[in-house]
Amino acid sequence: MSTTTFETAVSQARDLLRWRSPLRTELWAARLTAGLEPGEVGPFLRRLAADGGPESRLALAALAAVNQAAESGSDAGTPPAAADDQDRGDRPYTTAGSGMAETLPGWVRRMGRVTCEGAWYGKAGPFGEQTLAALSFRYENGKEPHLLVVGIDQVSGGLAVDALVEEVKFLDDLDLRPADPGVVAGRVLDAFELGDRIMGALVADTLPAYRPIALARALVVPDLVRPAPDDTVSRFRELPDLPGAREAFEKLAEFLGDRPLWWSPARVTQFLTSWLPREAILTEAGIAAMPEVVRAWSRFSGAHSAVLGQVELDAPRLPALMADESLAGLGKRIAQNRRH
Repeated sequence: MSTTTFETAVSQARDLLRWRSPLRTELWAARLTAGLEPGEVGPFLRRLAADGGPESRLALAALAAVNQAAESGSDAGTPPAAADDQDRGDRPYTTAGSGMAETLPGWVRRMGRVTCEGAWYGKAGPFGEQTLAALSFRYENGKEPHLLVVGIDQVSGGLAVDALVEEVKFLDDLDLRPADPGVVAGRVLDAFELGDRIMGALVADTLPAYRPIALARALVVPDLVRPAPDDTVSRFRELPDLPGAREAFEKLAEFLGDRPLWWSPARVTQFLTSWLPREAILTEAGIAAMPEVVRAWSRFSGAHSAVLGQVELDAPRLPALMADESLAGLGKRIAQNRRH
């Protein structure tokens, strides 16, 4: 741990003591957490503790505030910088910062003490390749309202790829639906947990600096739902009145899985020309109804011209593709043999 890192942290903490902002201090501590390598955590915390000045005590209190929830054993995992710091156990920030807030001005004790006031969820773009999970918070004294927004990549399976903390009015620029806070917070935790399991996942350079505070905020939301479901399919009420439509929609829902907001031209093609011939066993009525079911779903999903146009290009090929037995996958062939 370089002397420069310590001196910079103390200098910045001195400014934070003048600003008296819990939110600004927590965001700073999250960035500080992200900048420490695993082997630097213990020496850095010991240097702060040995110094004992108000700036060092503020740093310890802030680091504990943004890391305490994750260090308490959440499924989302321990912050990477803390995970390998065995000389302080598995809760290095919490242990080092214990009691520090009580030695500082009263505003310091508000760090981490927030109430969730609302939640929203929806597509980040027209086709839903990424979704946005948003949670709004306010400190216990009613001040510094703020919005946490986490970008969740659907194409890669639902992992967190970006995050930010903004003023609540930032929500005005997002096309998101109100949602249950426990479900949205659960999605945030699910997304970070998945990202922790995937080596080399492509994420925004800014994500590590927001990870600690994103976890801290999500973990204080009451009634967390894990894994968090998506009710998009259950809200669909536009099933065509056609023989085989229900059968067709069940296959579409199976294909959509837990990422139903992702519906792009490429996914239309994958479903109609690849997944159905390879995986699905359908009656003639189901095959005949499928194009109209997919059109109805596409309208429900935003009625984007590119998506609807792709349906028109791919749907006429479906009967011939479903009849081509060479396209069937192993699971489909086994299932067909069992039926004969």
